[in-house]
Amino acid sequence: MILSDGDILRRLERGDLVVEPLDDVDLQVQPASIDLRLGREFLEFQHANIPCIHPNSEGEVDEYVDETVVDEGGEYILHPGDFVLGTTHERVEIPDDLIAHVEGRSSLGRLAIVVHATAGLCDPGYQGQITLELSNLGTAPVALTPGMRISQLTFTELKNAAERPYGEDRGSKYQNQTGPQASKIQGDREFGGDQ
Repeated sequence: MILSDGDILRRLERGDLVVEPLDDVDLQVQPASIDLRLGREFLEFQHANIPCIHPNSEGEVDEYVDETVVDEGGEYILHPGDFVLGTTHERVEIPDDLIAHVEGRSSLGRLAIVVHATAGLCDPGYQGQITLELSNLGTAPVALTPGMRISQLTFTELKNAAERPYGEDRGSKYQNQTGPQASKIQGDREFGGDQ
């Protein structure tokens, strides 16, 4: 079952679903979703003179990622073909009986802005800000202003609560993240990690 606005508001009021800060409930809570705003931090991928990225190489991604923090009242210009990691302004806590789906807003989609490449799911038990995989598929640069509504979360109720939710007990590598986080794929078991 997908939660409606009334379901979302009741879960927020009970405190088992957390979205903070939720400064304008009337604006941000939609008929079946919550709009999330853009944070100020971005990770930009620099053109690197390397043949490829090796997912199992620790620290390799950090070598070609730069952090940019937009000044208060400033904007981030996303150029055609660019891919950057951004973050939501809000921090979320997803209870063990819900899955949250990260979706783009249609108004930005009509400007060719995509908010996720593949990471469109927040598992039951996830806590933290959400990293956004921002792309401009269009032909013109688009100005993104921190604080603007950038994405939306929809919530699906599970038939039964997750028995092994996302979190520190599982060694979940993005739990409690703040700001955009680069890939930590080298920590996956198939690359010799423990996750």
